[in-house]
Amino acid sequence: MNFNPQRLSDEQLNLFHEQGFLTLGPVLTEEGLARMRRQCMAAWEREKGPFDPDGAWLNNALLINIHHHAPIVRDYYVRGPLVDIAEQLIGPNVKAATSQLTFKLRGNTQSFGWHHDNAYGELEPHTALTCLTALDDADVNNGCLRLIPGSHKQGQTDFKHTAKDKANHVAINMAADESKAIPAPLKAGHALIMHCHLLHKSEGNFSKDRDRRILFLRYADADAVEVYNDRKPRLGMLLRGRTIFKEVREYESDL
Repeated sequence: MNFNPQRLSDEQLNLFHEQGFLTLGPVLTEEGLARMRRQCMAAWEREKGPFDPDGAWLNNALLINIHHHAPIVRDYYVRGPLVDIAEQLIGPNVKAATSQLTFKLRGNTQSFGWHHDNAYGELEPHTALTCLTALDDADVNNGCLRLIPGSHKQGQTDFKHTAKDKANHVAINMAADESKAIPAPLKAGHALIMHCHLLHKSEGNFSKDRDRRILFLRYADADAVEVYNDRKPRLGMLLRGRTIFKEVREYESDL
């Protein structure tokens, strides 16, 4: 067995709506965590190769559509415990919206500034969830997230970002009250669930001997549209309930 079933209590639901995030765990069994690491690292090494300190941020930190490369991620993404959580928080109609690896391997000291995930590509309704599953213990030394509890209540905001240098380090300018920020450490096999408007950031991995590997999954209302793309439906596999969009009903239906 790879996954541990999860269901939020009324107390947890209230806490999520108040602070904009929850930590859950363990969502992976020991066997599931080991298998997830093996398959994710095989995909990463096949697609990315070793860490290059002079490489661009996209090469060093991101591998999209990881569910196409790792069978256990596919199962976790479309049938795992996070889908049950998404149904509780989003509603009865849920689709998969994003799967990717966000790695900060040892030696990657690039930071990523304050932002919320719906600022990158606004999905409406504003109920999308970001779900981070830790493949390593993550703490302040190896680049765990920092977040601002309750910041999701500010709603949809925008930011400006530029490539800072030849390595394409990402600079983001989004207003945030640093005095309210807290670290969000995670144990390997545990998950952090965030509202799409929750402000968060991460510093670099300054550990000499530890990686910070994260599986990033996003879920949305089955009828969510991309506001930035002429309100076209966000494509993703329908996981629960129904949708008005034929292209969503048929998307990756063979998985």
